[in-house]
Amino acid sequence: PHMKLSALLSVALLTLGCHVIRCGPLADGFEPIFDGCTLNGWPGQDMSFWSVEDEAITGTISPEHAPKLNQYLVWQGGMLADFELKVTFRLRGTNSPAVNGGFQFRSRRLPNGDVAGYQVDNNYLQPWKARLYDEFGRHDLALQGERTVFDREGAKHTERLELEAGAEDFRLDEWHEYHLVAQGRNFSLRVNGKLIAEATDNDDDSYEALGLLAMQLHTGPPMKAQFKDIRLKRLKIGRASCRERVCYVV
Repeated sequence: PHMKLSALLSVALLTLGCHVIRCGPLADGFEPIFDGCTLNGWPGQDMSFWSVEDEAITGTISPEHAPKLNQYLVWQGGMLADFELKVTFRLRGTNSPAVNGGFQFRSRRLPNGDVAGYQVDNNYLQPWKARLYDEFGRHDLALQGERTVFDREGAKHTERLELEAGAEDFRLDEWHEYHLVAQGRNFSLRVNGKLIAEATDNDDDSYEALGLLAMQLHTGPPMKAQFKDIRLKRLKIGRASCRERVCYVV
């Protein structure tokens, strides 16, 4: 009976043009965590800003309906320690530096519903289009084209990152794929398969070994942030990830 019900559900989703989530990981070890059709498993503070369009989680700000606080959908699949995440993303809006958005990882929910912690951030009309960021923390971790190390005292050391040809040839308002790797204290961000930023966080006062995953709709002018093909691979935690801290196993 369960198999029959599952089959009927799969047919119904396909009829609606939705993806069918597989029960296990894909061949490359990644597991889909968004079904392309519903927001099941992705609650937020105010769901009136969220919908599914183009088989993507879609956050929308309109002239008639704008949030006073950043809005987030928080994935309910558990806290993340070491992992890889692939997300196809685009951000559309007016040609303004106030148009930005991204997603949180290894983060924490604040009492007002906002989210603090590590972030992949995007912004219009900046010298960079994407960066590794620390929301409500140290701000820039590594901009596009940078490799950064925070030492044990919290001092930041940055050098230029040699980028592959074409690594920066992506547009925020067109679909592009982020591939984020968070392994211990090391973070790397690729766009369309090409490395654009790296950061190492050795500052115990700020480093987070575990936290939630959340998609962001940032306050600002009318815009639309869209996330699709969200795939996750959990990684084994090495001893280096645990240094002088609690070791988490998810």
